[in-house]
Formats: sequence, C-alpha cells, structure tokens
Amino acid sequence: MTTTKKGSPVTGAGISRRSLLKAGAGTAALMSAIGTQFPFGVHVAQAAGPETTKAILGYIALMDASPLVIAKEKGIFAKYGMPDVEVAKQASWGATRDNMVLGGAANGIDGAHILTPMPYLISAGKVTQNNVPTPMYILARLNLDAQGISVSNEYKDLKVTADASALKEAFAKKKAAGKEVKIAMTFPGGTHDLWLRYWIAAGGVDPDKDVSTIVVPPPQMVANMKVGNMDAFCVGEPWNEQLVNQGIGFTACTTGEIWSKHPEKALGMRAEWVDKNPNAAKALLMAVMEAQQWCDRPENRPEMSEIVGKRQWFNVPVADIIGRAKGDINYGNGRIEKGTKQYMKFWQDHASYPFKSHDSWFVTEDIRWGKFEASTDVKAMVGKVNREDLWRDAAKTLGVAAADIPASSSRGKETFFDGKVFDPENPSAYLKSLAIKRVEV
Repeated sequence: MTTTKKGSPVTGAGISRRSLLKAGAGTAALMSAIGTQFPFGVHVAQAAGPETTKAILGYIALMDASPLVIAKEKGIFAKYGMPDVEVAKQASWGATRDNMVLGGAANGIDGAHILTPMPYLISAGKVTQNNVPTPMYILARLNLDAQGISVSNEYKDLKVTADASALKEAFAKKKAAGKEVKIAMTFPGGTHDLWLRYWIAAGGVDPDKDVSTIVVPPPQMVANMKVGNMDAFCVGEPWNEQLVNQGIGFTACTTGEIWSKHPEKALGMRAEWVDKNPNAAKALLMAVMEAQQWCDRPENRPEMSEIVGKRQWFNVPVADIIGRAKGDINYGNGRIEKGTKQYMKFWQDHASYPFKSHDSWFVTEDIRWGKFEASTDVKAMVGKVNREDLWRDAAKTLGVAAADIPASSSRGKETFFDGKVFDPENPSAYLKSLAIKRVEV
C-alpha cells in the first residue's frame, strides 16, 4: 500500500529470477513466481521477500533527510515489505557514527542519512574509537545542493559572497586584537567541513592556521550564533533560513554557488547488514528512491515541508523551511533572490545515483586536509564503499526510466566557482592546483 500521489513513475516492481534464486525460496515457489508482476510488498512470503522487515535508520534534522521521513510517513517502506523500519533521530553526527559502529542489533543503527565522507572515514577507522574500522556501503545519494554558509552580523557590511576574500583582513584584525575567530561545521572531514574549508581557503584564509574550527550539531547552530560563539558556520537547511528569519546573521552563499549540482548526503548502511540482508537492502533502497521522486516534485514541496517540520521530526516552523525548499532565498543582507536553482534536488539531475567520481572528490579533499594519508588509493577505497551496482539493480527493478540511470559511474570533470577543476582520473593534479592544503603532492 502507498499513499504516493497519482502519476508517480513508480507503481510496482518486477521480481527477477536472479533475486528470487538469491532469496533461497523453494523451487516450486520460485518457478511459479518468475515473471509475475506485482508490488514488492505483496506475496512477500512466496517471493523474494526481505530477509527482515526491520531496519533502524538514523537521521539528523536536516532537509536532506526528507526522503527517509517521507518513506516512513507515507507507508513506502511498508509497500516494499519493510513495515518495521524505524527512522530514529540522532543528536549529532558523532552520535550517528557511534550508533553505526554499535549496529541495530546492539541498540545502535543499521544505516543512516549521512554525510557522504563519513562511510569512508568510518570504514577506514579514522573517526572510530581505537581506530577500529566498521565497513560501510553507500547505497544512494540522497540529494544535491542546498547547504549554506552563514556569517555573523558582525561582518554584514562586508561584501561576503561565494568570494570570502573580504574576511581575510577582518579575521586577521580580530585575531590581532587578541580575539578568537571561530567557524563551525558539523563533523570533521564531513561535507560541511569541506564546503567551509574550500570556501575560506579560496578566499586566502587557512582553515587550520587563521581561524579555529569547531564542531556544532546542526540543530544547535542558530543558538550558538545568537550568543556569539562563532563568526561563521556551514550547515544544511533549515538552519540557515532560520538564522536569517531570526535576524541573527546572513547567508554568504549556498553551497551550490561553490559547486553547482554538488553531491551532499548519502544513504549509508553497515556493510555487514547489507551482506546479510541483500533483499531487505534492495527493498529499503527502492523505498527511498520512490520517496526521493515524491520529494522532488515541486507540487509536493509544501506538504513535505509541513511533514518534516512536525515536532517528532525536525520541530521547525514551516516558514523556516518552505522558502529555500522552493529556491526562494533571502540571504539576510539585503540580497533576495526568487525562483533560483539553489533548491534541494532529490531526484532530478541524477541526484539519487551515487557517482563514484563524486566520492573520489570527497576522499581527495579529506587527503587535502590530512584526514587520509597522501598515499591513499582513492579508486580502491571508493570501489569498496560505493555500491552503485546495488542502486542500478534497484532502479532496474523499479522500472526507472533509462534517462534517469547514468551511463557511467563518473560524472566527469567538475569545475568549481573559483575555476579549479577536479578530474576524478587525476586527483593529484587537482591537489597540486590548490594553494592551501596539508599535503605535499
């Protein structure tokens, strides 16, 4: 059963011979089910049903968690034979990591709405207790674009946009006066950390030498800016819009202005859970993909904003969500732009597909800032964590249009707002082109 609106491109799923065989059902049941077309959640017992009907998925109160919330609220997980999926709020990305390491069987979580670099950092044991690796997979991307870099009103008179160079002198002056300059992100080596570092480094500010970088959970950003704990921060929505609505600071730029159509969050799962429950993992993936399609339709944005804003999910007024969800951006410093392309993409532009080339950029940036060794084999690391093959299999079963399935696992060269180019086939050339970094190339 589903409550997705009429006209959704996803209405059912075919059961393949291969998936049925993998499920290990009896031969008679297999042969009778082959070629039969029906929604995945019907006849689960006879067909290649999920090995379990339950998974615990973590999320942080950020708009890119919307597909998980919608899949739960609209019964889409249940439609694909996973009625007992829990979508559990996490206090911070650190808590997400700790619960991922624990796993659902030990009162942790099986997967999560997660910062794309985190499955790499966790799999490599770079951010875990005693550096013990917990292998993870990325099954899908959840969205493109729509994070923000916001700055304290203290700097409102400066022309700070995607070009942060005006802050170089201002930060130096503040430091010379004996005051600390603090910029906040949500997790070391995570997406917000990397956007913030890229932005200020492009403006000539060294994120490790010229300022202090602090970690603040997304829902606490606005309160911390309000009491003067930070000069700037990078976080997802709705927190940048809320900051502006409360008159506490302004948005210098959205992250899509730094890198257009950039990858952001992912659906990350413990590798052990996926390997043990391949059919359940596929069912989860299909449900999330259908929810992404629903979230991506403009006519659904108001309802999406109302649902995620509820107390049990984000506990945020719809007024702090809806504007940027539609691409209407009040930057908070007199700059107001309506109908921009800087809204969150959940499905369009191949938003759901986890390009390996994008993961290569995240790993390369974490090499840039010393999170991974310079000798890291980027391609090999991405090959272990990125499971775009599972996405393709789920897309095929869903009947996703061929135009929505990328021909290659690479989106090719990517160009940033400052003219830098990342070629996934040559990460070292990209690193060489960067003036501020922690790695010798």
